[in-house]
Amino acid sequence: MRIHVSTAFSAKAKVAMSRFEPGSSINYEKMHENINIVRRRLSRPLTLSEKIVYGHLDDPAGQEIDRGRTYLRLRPDRVAMQDATAQMAMLQFISSGLPTVAVPSTIHCDHLIEAQIGGVQDLQRAKDINEEVYNFLATAAAKYGVGFWKPGSGIIHQIILENYAYPGVMLIGTDSHTPNGGGLGSICIGVGGADAVDVMAGIPWELKCPKVIGVKLTGTLSGWTSPKDVILKVAGILTVKGGTGAIVEYHGPGVDSISCTGMATICNMGAEIGATTSIFPYNHRMKTYMEKTGRGEIATVADLFKDDLVPDKGCEYDQVIEINLSELKPHINGPFTPDLAHPVSDIGAIAKKSGWPLEVKVGLIGSCTNSSYEDMGRAASLAKQALDKGLKCKAQFTVTPGSEQIRATIERDGYAKILSDVGGIVLANACGPCIGQWDRKDVKKGEKNTIVTSFNRNFTARNDANPATHAFVTSPEIVTALAIAGTLDFDPETDYLTTPSGEKFKLEPPTGDELPSRDFDPGQDTYQHPPAEGGSVKVNVSPSSNRLQLLEPFDKWHGKDLENMRVLIKVKGKCTTDHISAAGPWLKFRGHLDNISNNLLIGAVNIENDAVNKIKNQLTGEYGGVPDVARYYKANGESWVVVGDENYGEGSSREHAALEPRHLGGRAIIVKSFARIHETNLKKQGLLPLTFADPKDYDKIRPDDKISITGLKSFAPGKPVTAVIKHSDGNQDSISLNHTFNETQIEWFQAGSALNRMKELQ
Repeated sequence: MRIHVSTAFSAKAKVAMSRFEPGSSINYEKMHENINIVRRRLSRPLTLSEKIVYGHLDDPAGQEIDRGRTYLRLRPDRVAMQDATAQMAMLQFISSGLPTVAVPSTIHCDHLIEAQIGGVQDLQRAKDINEEVYNFLATAAAKYGVGFWKPGSGIIHQIILENYAYPGVMLIGTDSHTPNGGGLGSICIGVGGADAVDVMAGIPWELKCPKVIGVKLTGTLSGWTSPKDVILKVAGILTVKGGTGAIVEYHGPGVDSISCTGMATICNMGAEIGATTSIFPYNHRMKTYMEKTGRGEIATVADLFKDDLVPDKGCEYDQVIEINLSELKPHINGPFTPDLAHPVSDIGAIAKKSGWPLEVKVGLIGSCTNSSYEDMGRAASLAKQALDKGLKCKAQFTVTPGSEQIRATIERDGYAKILSDVGGIVLANACGPCIGQWDRKDVKKGEKNTIVTSFNRNFTARNDANPATHAFVTSPEIVTALAIAGTLDFDPETDYLTTPSGEKFKLEPPTGDELPSRDFDPGQDTYQHPPAEGGSVKVNVSPSSNRLQLLEPFDKWHGKDLENMRVLIKVKGKCTTDHISAAGPWLKFRGHLDNISNNLLIGAVNIENDAVNKIKNQLTGEYGGVPDVARYYKANGESWVVVGDENYGEGSSREHAALEPRHLGGRAIIVKSFARIHETNLKKQGLLPLTFADPKDYDKIRPDDKISITGLKSFAPGKPVTAVIKHSDGNQDSISLNHTFNETQIEWFQAGSALNRMKELQ
């Protein structure tokens, strides 16, 4: 690894680090130079977000900069991919014909491990079941110069925090919770695989110039209140789309009361408010964390450039939220959406009034959001209090360590034993139930029940594929307390537990060390470094595989308006990427486009009949599943569109939600508004993401309409297109549709996809 600093600093900047690929570099001087160029041009103080983003501009002297309007061309420092999205990303990179990646990149095996029995058994089962996929990823990584973290190494975001994030870095990751790295002063942004391919190919990466929402923190965290409560509160304020197109920047005197991993928790769940990313300013907490994780040399250099790693005095935010941490109460959000915020003290009464089940069936702690050493220690402090009084969890209880390093360290320091003794099952170092990789047996599908988790997302059926499960997200401390009590209406700040002997007692507030007093135990070595020369490595994809499939280029635009397209489905209400391309058991097909397309929109609600996966085939008059009807239309030469509601595509970064409609014959997605990542993913695959100029026009479209999109020959940035809606009764309406395409993105549409356009330019 290289740190680029001037000669005067070189004595302080000697770095010897493992797990960094050849060519990896920290170039604070270049970022400093770019910041100064932009500051002179704009003649105003800069936010921290602006410093790091503009510090990575491809052309800081010439780039047009207007928050919320212009597109920036950026040069990220590195790429990270989790195994479910890495399959398609690497398949696309292979299609590009390039010999090796242009920036340091890593693959992390964390999504394909199903929670079933316990960590050791589940990991071995995953290795057996997914051998073909793991072999593909390992060999593709070796061939193209990508680092490979084997199954069992941990969750991508925890690995990044422990190894790759640092103040001032710009990293893109093929997972929506990549912003976790903001806890270490990094700009880490979730993207689709096609965006990752651009960066790995050495092409400037485009991002609409983000607005900046400032969250000013005052006061001090204490007692039962945790870092998770900050983002639970912010989610309640901003809702699931309030952060769209913006970076959330935390600042103020309250920042210093939050640990580095606590800041990462807050940034991680910022994905649930639609934020581009979230970030905290560099401080002593980050320095201590880097020193504990073997990166003290970086901290030494970061100190020298600290002015570039904090906001300028007098900088202006597009919106400011103020939270007094001393007054903040523990929160719990849900069910069915992560922005339905409640103080823990109120949730019992609200649940009773709303008819939500009070019995907590399962408490689940861990995940990429809350699996730090501090999280586990604070949960263990509560578990020990219960054990000392002769109590165990009334609910089932699971523990997911975020990384092999965390697992090994909490095992060494006794936390794992305490959590097991209170009734916990320690799962594999992986995503597990958080993403639906959970073979749950205690309830039947359709059975109404409540679970509480320290995860980040709680959409309908996300965790266990049961739409009747009421999932609530909260801190690991509150999860542990509720699992011990076994009921949702337990407030640990005021309520008492009863021992087997009948004694009443109250849990003391949780405590836990921010970092281990001894060094972290790294555990097993699960990292595969790319060879110096990987050109001879063979990457095999069997034509008969049902897990992997080489990609064929999408067809180019024919140069005409898109006429008489069918309405495949008019979606009612919330439609996340989980609704568009379900995870859980479908994860096994993430490397096979045709097979995974069999889950297209099977979770979306059809406005015609309030049913899921039941739409009318307008050619046959019969009802069928959404993918089946889409395939029928495609086979009969009929293009189609999807019509949707607000914040369409919120949630995961999975580009399969864009690849699938393109593969099955879709041409446009017409909605009231989009989530950022999904809108970009649709553009990358040659689809038209369009929004109603008047949201009321959503009501004009009927399921049996035909839609023509006109004006495409003069398709231009900022110029609306027209949709002509032909009704079955012979009448028609014309409506205006907006878009956010720039010139480059229009070229993607015309070429058929961004990958097609990349090949044209080679």
